Amino acid sequence: MAEKKQKQSLNLDAEFLNLIDPVVCKVEVDLANWLSDLSGGKRWVIESEHESETYVSFFLKHADQEAEVTLYNSGYASIDIDGISVFHGDILEKKGEKAKLHYYRLDNGERILLN
Repeated sequence: MAEKKQKQSLNLDAEFLNLIDPVVCKVEVDLANWLSDLSGGKRWVIESEHESETYVSFFLKHADQEAEVTLYNSGYASIDIDGISVFHGDILEKKGEKAKLHYYRLDNGERILLN
């Protein structure tokens, strides 16, 4: 029995993103709520941050506890609370509900909405 294959074509307007246009992908994370989940519902406040070429580190505080969250450009993250590792791994794979991917045009920074 031969399967019938259908060709599907996309009729894209000139305003749509060209497939070879450069795109920036950013991951946005709700750090305070993520830390609250990891530490038992406490409210954390971001005290400071440090940015490098390959990662961004955030330093958070709650009462007498301190946390360091490091988000790597590769999509990995590590979280230490009072010097004890409570998370290390792929942030999108392990905590998808706390991390959201967003895409932006490199040339003008305009957000790209994907359906």
